[in-house]
Amino acid sequence: MLSKRVQVFVFASIKNFFKEETMKVKLIVAALLFCFCMGISFNSSADEAKFGIKGSDTIKNVLEGYTGKMVIVRLNSGAELQGIVTKVGNVVVHLSKISTRDYYDAVVKIDTISAVLVKVRNK
Repeated sequence: MLSKRVQVFVFASIKNFFKEETMKVKLIVAALLFCFCMGISFNSSADEAKFGIKGSDTIKNVLEGYTGKMVIVRLNSGAELQGIVTKVGNVVVHLSKISTRDYYDAVVKIDTISAVLVKVRNK
């Protein structure tokens, strides 16, 4: 059995250890939370894509600019297809991973496309 003085010392040491550890944990959590929040604010502005067209742009030029990215093409008939622009030819565009059809790709005649919709911001 430990003496009363040793017991008090051990108890005080343990209490201080956990008190200091709690403070360290709080500081670490606060620092991580701050970094996380700053990362989100920086990324949200960085994720906003630049979107613009030139006077001579065509549907084909716009699609070429979004090769490898997700777009929605609206056809002259009013139908819409969402997919990733894989390749743009002179007459057709290849869209892969069509959103409404698993395991399907599409080849669309460029002259049947009336609009290209692209996501440029998250909010």
